[in-house]
Amino acid sequence: MHVSEGGVEIEVPDARDGASAGTGDDVFYNPTQELNRDITAAVLRAFREREPRAESYLDAMAASGIRGVRAAAEGYDVTCADLDTDAVELAQSNLDRAGNGGEAVHRNANALMYDSVFDVVDLDPFGTPMPFADPAFANTRDLVCVTATDTAPLCGAHQKSGIRKYGCLPQNTDYHPEMGLRTLLGAMVRTAARYDKAAVPILSHATRHYARAYLELDERATKADELLESTGFVYHCEDCLHREAEHSLIAHPPEACGNCGSTRILEAGPIWLGPVSEPAFAEAVRDEVTEDFGTAKRARKLLDTLAVELDTPTHFDQHRLCKLWGRSASKMETFLETLRDAGYDATPAHYHGTAFKTDATVAEIREATAALDPEA
Repeated sequence: MHVSEGGVEIEVPDARDGASAGTGDDVFYNPTQELNRDITAAVLRAFREREPRAESYLDAMAASGIRGVRAAAEGYDVTCADLDTDAVELAQSNLDRAGNGGEAVHRNANALMYDSVFDVVDLDPFGTPMPFADPAFANTRDLVCVTATDTAPLCGAHQKSGIRKYGCLPQNTDYHPEMGLRTLLGAMVRTAARYDKAAVPILSHATRHYARAYLELDERATKADELLESTGFVYHCEDCLHREAEHSLIAHPPEACGNCGSTRILEAGPIWLGPVSEPAFAEAVRDEVTEDFGTAKRARKLLDTLAVELDTPTHFDQHRLCKLWGRSASKMETFLETLRDAGYDATPAHYHGTAFKTDATVAEIREATAALDPEA
């Protein structure tokens, strides 16, 4: 079957949702990842403006080769790698059909990354990217793009698996998409630091069944040290939903909640506590989204949100808070305006429709919005 995406056309034997159907035994195209790939294409355009020397691109898990074909269409010197010989043949055929160059190789991704140096490396495995992180950060020059689809370990729903894979304690909270994204970013930052490199998150998002991050590399060890100072712990009260963050490599959890006095405190970390995206770069990426992208409207909306989203370490769910307080939820726009009118910063969060970010505490949110008419 033929598939058109982002102005390119490829041939694939099958199309299905890899998140729900698994990888199977054959090479397939995952249409539900089109938003991921559309934003990646826009990132590659924006990053070329930011770093003109970036020329070579590795799609480390090629499958049908759609990512590589789209990167080649953006002018990158593309290598697609896969251990499946059928995938390599299909990726090469699709690269040749597109006519923008590119090579598909039958190689273990880790061996290839240790043997070669690329400007941009894209890791899009089924499940966790951690088995591929070390060689990616060891030899990549400029940008590492990472997808993680193992959301249950990332967000703490499968906690022991998350501990094993990501070297931290994730907790399954009401902000679990952000917990997953920050667990991933923390692991990436620590891995890069082992090679005296700073992996700076310039764009990141959690969407549906995956987390996606774009990390710009800086080879100054001092910058790596600086980033490690942006990792730490979150302490979350299970009773009133109050939370605090601590920038530290050692946890110092409170004995009781500073808001309600409860001793039911969840400790999560070490995770990334810094900004998940760079606002100016999110805007630049948004400007590179074109109408031939199948998810152009969704991509622009997501990028617009990322460009203004506060960089607080966790988000709140308005419906969850209102249920706890025994009141009806308000329109999100009205709710956020009320917080801003009370003197707090407040923005939508990209994780879902009722998610928001603010510098107000739970107690301050409750007081500031107490008089809201739910019908307003």
